Amino acid sequence: MTSPSRIELPVAATDATVIGRARDLAPQFKALADENRLAIVLLLSERSRTVRELTEATGLAQTLVSHHLAPLRELGLVTVTPKGRSNVYSLCCEAFSEPMRILAGLSTPVDAECA
Repeated sequence: MTSPSRIELPVAATDATVIGRARDLAPQFKALADENRLAIVLLLSERSRTVRELTEATGLAQTLVSHHLAPLRELGLVTVTPKGRSNVYSLCCEAFSEPMRILAGLSTPVDAECA
């Protein structure tokens, strides 16, 4: 008599693993807690932009936009690509862009229960 094959279930993350992930993610969420940085990230989730485009879209001074981009770059949330005399800023990856687009949709809930 053979034993039935075992079904492998996904291993749940341990509490320590979750706490470690939270510790690792805290700096990114702290950076996104700033309204101006969040606005910049949401704009970049739509498409790549130059500092000038971000300045026009946000109404912030160029120096302030650059100031807010610095920690986003340092944390790896934003990348920069030189293009001629400008720098083009993008979100680090699609894995970050998609959740940011979803979060942007939360600002205008369709269902009153979400409000």
